[in-house]
Amino acid sequence: MSTVPVITIDGPSGSGKGTVSRRVAAALGFHLLDSGALYRLVGLAGRRAGLPAGDETAHATLAGRLAIEFGVGPGGGESVRLGGEDVTDAIRTELAGNLASQVASLAAVRAALIDRQRRFATPPGLVADGRDMGTTIFPGAVLKVFLTASAEERARRRHKQLKDKGLDVSLADLSREIAERDQRDRTRAVSPLVAADDAIELDSTGMTPEEVIARVLKLARGRL
Repeated sequence: MSTVPVITIDGPSGSGKGTVSRRVAAALGFHLLDSGALYRLVGLAGRRAGLPAGDETAHATLAGRLAIEFGVGPGGGESVRLGGEDVTDAIRTELAGNLASQVASLAAVRAALIDRQRRFATPPGLVADGRDMGTTIFPGAVLKVFLTASAEERARRRHKQLKDKGLDVSLADLSREIAERDQRDRTRAVSPLVAADDAIELDSTGMTPEEVIARVLKLARGRL
């Protein structure tokens, strides 16, 4: 078993786990795994290839061979490349999020990505952001956080995020899409969205990102 310390931050869409994970990883000097980005990439690549949404075998094959690069972009933001193409913005659309939720329900796709995700755990440590990081991918993590917020708060945050990017979006549509995604993630047969038995649940409703980050860092430093 790896001795590399791993911190997992799981939770539903819009809970803030991406922002928290990036900031916690930076503060600790750890590597970062954005598992949601992997599923978004598979979904996006599958759509571009014209694969039917439910074609499990084809998507699993695709997941195993994608040329993916994670890096740091201008200003310290994220950079994601697929086959050499910058898809940083493309994978953060609501379309990519919905495609990710669909392919994430395919058992063969999840199996194809397990080892790929575990290989991110290299010294000095890893912060893993996702939905099954603490339950399936890194069950031996030194700290497991399950980050959530009310559905209304998560829709509001996502709405602001997209509006800040200049995108015209409907709050009502976002609320519906988040509810549908939650239902798919929580009821899928393989690795459903649930808190690990030993996870610390943190409701971020009404909290600032800085308050959540400080809380997680305090927990992390107490375990490392």
